[in-house]
Amino acid sequence: MKRVLVMEDEAAIREFIVINLERGGYEVIQAADGKQALEAYERLKGELDIAVLDIMVPEIDGIEVCKRLRAKSPKLGIIMLTAKTQEMDKLNGLMNGADDYITKPFSPSELNARVDAIYRRVALNAEAERLSASHIIKSGESFVLNLRSHTLTKDGKNIELTQVEFQLIEFFLSNQGAVLSRTEILEYVWGKNYVGEEKIVDVNIRRLRMKLEDDASKPRYITTVWGYGYKWEP
Repeated sequence: MKRVLVMEDEAAIREFIVINLERGGYEVIQAADGKQALEAYERLKGELDIAVLDIMVPEIDGIEVCKRLRAKSPKLGIIMLTAKTQEMDKLNGLMNGADDYITKPFSPSELNARVDAIYRRVALNAEAERLSASHIIKSGESFVLNLRSHTLTKDGKNIELTQVEFQLIEFFLSNQGAVLSRTEILEYVWGKNYVGEEKIVDVNIRRLRMKLEDDASKPRYITTVWGYGYKWEP
């Protein structure tokens, strides 16, 4: 069963989200604040595919809930709900582990499209782990990506990755030395039907650099090709 946690303190908006996700075939777990959301995750023993988190909720805000859920599960899909005026909150959510964000107000079709895209990624990654035969990709002497165990090591030390980060590094290591456009990266990781902004690529690249590079301000591995995209330097 496709299971989604929805954290939203406004009952009318929460009901709107729940109805549309249930119509899309999802089992929905509801939470009115951050405390309820974290308790639901523990009660379900982490058996969730996606969490849809409003930023402005009582008890524990959405950014903090995102951070805590991401620490518990690198594989959980996380979508933040933000207002048009919350530009910094969007960036904070992405930097703290969110995979995507939706700006209020949004249509039912946009909501379901975003959730479906995240779910496909979660499901495909799980299937890839199970079926992959050629499951090791190496880069130089430092990096080893294991597609089966869904892990990345640098100099033998494990690096925790979100689903988005894992797909990014998989795309880079599968195309070492090749220049990849932002559009190519967006379509590979978020899908061809993604309706959000292209800058989500840049934010996630920045977050990935902070985990991989010795000095994120002077990247050695993920280099920028100005006006076009990025390249992985073996």
